[in-house]
Amino acid sequence: MHDDPQIQIPDPAQPESRRFNFALILAAAAIVVIVAAFYFSPGRQSPPGAAPRASHFALGPAEQAYAASVHIENIALSRAENFIHQEVTTLTADLVNAGSRPLRGVELTITFSDEMSQIALRESRAVVVPSNPPLTAGERRQFDIAFEHIPNSWNMQQPVVRVTGLEFLQ
Repeated sequence: MHDDPQIQIPDPAQPESRRFNFALILAAAAIVVIVAAFYFSPGRQSPPGAAPRASHFALGPAEQAYAASVHIENIALSRAENFIHQEVTTLTADLVNAGSRPLRGVELTITFSDEMSQIALRESRAVVVPSNPPLTAGERRQFDIAFEHIPNSWNMQQPVVRVTGLEFLQ
């Protein structure tokens, strides 16, 4: 009347499959976070609602004449490191429409120079796009443009910012 103690050994397949499922879910979540980090990193982002870098606005005779009425003021540069340890340079400025026509699109070309006053980097970016409200006559609007990879040869001076494309509101 002596009961022998019985030891039950749990089925080893079940805990491992739970661990495997948990590890698989954790790995998938990590991949999603990494992809989102690259997609939403500040260096990659354009201004909210901005057109892709490849889009260009015309600069015909009417636009060239009007470009003198569009001013870029209060240019400031800042540098920071994003969460994936990339150094990002951000240009912040005010875009002023001193003319009499509303603008549906404005493209700027930003030129960084080196110590010999040669071009180190030149990029064009749309700062007013058709999907956003137009820049009305007399309006001032702040914009930010982030640059991920400015060459080390940059002379650390303020870049030249020019209007290189306009689209009038019909």
